[in-house]
Amino acid sequence: MPSAYLDLSWSELRESLALRGQPPSVADHLLELLEETLAFDTPFGEMLTQSKAPVTAENPVIKNLAKLKISAGFPVRLTALSADTQMFCEFEHIKTVGELTLAAQRMAGAVIVGGDFRALLNALSNIDEPEIARYLPFRPGSKGLHYLEGLALAVREQPAAVQAALLARVRYPQPASEAALARTVSKERIAQIREEILLHGAAVRGFCQDDYAELQQEMCTGTQTRRLVSVLGDPAIESVVADLLAPQPHIFTAATTAKGFWQRILNCWKN
Repeated sequence: MPSAYLDLSWSELRESLALRGQPPSVADHLLELLEETLAFDTPFGEMLTQSKAPVTAENPVIKNLAKLKISAGFPVRLTALSADTQMFCEFEHIKTVGELTLAAQRMAGAVIVGGDFRALLNALSNIDEPEIARYLPFRPGSKGLHYLEGLALAVREQPAAVQAALLARVRYPQPASEAALARTVSKERIAQIREEILLHGAAVRGFCQDDYAELQQEMCTGTQTRRLVSVLGDPAIESVVADLLAPQPHIFTAATTAKGFWQRILNCWKN
């Protein structure tokens, strides 16, 4: 609980963190997060005063997750919450969106972090779909989580130079300053980041299997990739995600070409 650290001096705080195996730098981040706010904003704060029972089924935000068909078990690490908030969640052993909601409920009446932690909870409590989509692979106007939005979130999380390099890879028109920025990132680094984004997408895929199966079916039947990614509503991000959906060259080695070809045909037939 954050309130456990409030009465500690600066040196005591650092000592307490050290005993938990945390480096001194964590104290700076923790202090910054704790000082952001002393109470919840409405409407989430009002919701907490109306429902303090710790039972998951009675939690209004958990109910809203069910209405939106968003799994309460979706990992916090796959969200677009900031690095500091991710660190706080790790420190407090908050691993899923559902646990984040219940943790916030436990913290009602005590000090609670603000920033995007609070913004996501407010969005879920008020079912603000565009705001939810800032943090989760959610598509406004739809239900459940989506694979394409998962890839898009992972792309948006990259530093500006990496995003510029990803766009340069697909020859997307960029200002000279962004093109110059793109050249600061090596091709090897971009290849590595692409693999990391695809691994991120594979993890998201476990929470939107029906959506992913439908996407694969459309690709197998010849639907153009650029048409599929148009739901993202951002031409630059769409270009990068479309490139990520393209078959990866390394899977077509001499040893795997035939096997991979027939496996892809079989997958299309199954779907």
